[in-house]
Amino acid sequence: MRVVVLVIGGGGREHALCFALQRSPSCEAVFCAPGNAGISSSGDATCVPDLDVLDSTSVISFCRKQGIGLVVVGPEAPLVSGLANDLVKAGIPTFGPSSEAAALEGSKNFMKNLCDKYGIPTAKYKTFTDPSSAKLYIKEQGAPIVVKADGLAAGKGVIVAMTVEEAYEAVDSMLVEGVFGSAGCKVIIEEYLEGEEASFFALVDGENAIALESAQDHKRVGDGDTGPNTGGMGAYSPAPILTQELQSIVMQSIILPTVKGMAAEGCKFVGVLYAGLMIEKKSGMPKLIEYNVRFGDPECQVLMVRLESDLVQVLLSACRGELSRVTLDWSPGSAMVVVMASNGYPGTYEKGSVIQNLEEAELVAPSVKIFHAGTAFDSDGNFVATGGRVLGVTAKGRNLEEAHERAYQAVEAVNWPGGFYRHDIGWRALPKRQFAKQN
Repeated sequence: MRVVVLVIGGGGREHALCFALQRSPSCEAVFCAPGNAGISSSGDATCVPDLDVLDSTSVISFCRKQGIGLVVVGPEAPLVSGLANDLVKAGIPTFGPSSEAAALEGSKNFMKNLCDKYGIPTAKYKTFTDPSSAKLYIKEQGAPIVVKADGLAAGKGVIVAMTVEEAYEAVDSMLVEGVFGSAGCKVIIEEYLEGEEASFFALVDGENAIALESAQDHKRVGDGDTGPNTGGMGAYSPAPILTQELQSIVMQSIILPTVKGMAAEGCKFVGVLYAGLMIEKKSGMPKLIEYNVRFGDPECQVLMVRLESDLVQVLLSACRGELSRVTLDWSPGSAMVVVMASNGYPGTYEKGSVIQNLEEAELVAPSVKIFHAGTAFDSDGNFVATGGRVLGVTAKGRNLEEAHERAYQAVEAVNWPGGFYRHDIGWRALPKRQFAKQN
């Protein structure tokens, strides 16, 4: 029987999920709420812009009316507010954790305590609500040191302080000035880990977990990994740093103890676990920096263009606790996504600038797909930018060089004076000569 799917969310990650779900042989149709202009015009899903995704009653009645057989929740806010709990209670198969299990992302303190209890390798840390004790601890530990807001701060609640003064300022901004509101009324101060970051994704059904392909994200806004942190300026898959050996170490020492620990704590985790890892320079071993309880954006884009399995069936197996029977198929070669963002991002950026030539850009090279993260239509029917990160220009290739070449050909074909992008996505994994040519 073919399944009607509802995707919750409206960003680039959700566009990539709609794209992969609608290609699934067992998919009847895909709805996306609220979706965005690019998702609806691409034909990857039917958007439902006026469905309030934080109101479970409305979502449930929409599901009943449309005969939805699977709900996939993209962003963290509806998860933390309990949408998955309500849908599951109403008998609607839902891929995404309960609000209790979403605390793995919703509270860094909860995550760190779980690591402590179940022996999961992570940075040494302490939690504070009082600014002066926090500063005393910073003084004892010295810099560099990391200061994090406990709750959800839209990816911006982490300060890597290179000096003690910077760390003091971060504590004041969170605990005294309250820049992150309630998310920052508790801070975690943890040791600075040196090494290379990588993203590791696993699908989880409450008891079992299976790894997705590896990917690596680029967090900083500028070329050469400079400037402030963003939600992600590009990604590629696979990530050479995550060797097969390292992936099995991550599964055994981090992912599986987390899944078993969550079940033992009475909050089984169903959904995708996204582990932000640091591969330590000294030991070469992985440590857990943080968990997200959803697909990463922009890593989701490169994973979804490479996935060849029937995603609808895979996610339904996770909802039913049957992942141990599932194997995943991936296209060989590589994929890369380059994020195009509004000028000024991640600071104040302008909205409403016109974007042209998108259809042509998708045709400049084989295997190019442009995912929309923040677009709308203006009164003349042009695409306009409505967000910070606006487009995810994605391409596949036989290897990373080819994926890189195709993605950047497409980026250069987009006519958007109001936007910018990094020129060096994939630099850690590509030969250095690649960038000499461009810059």
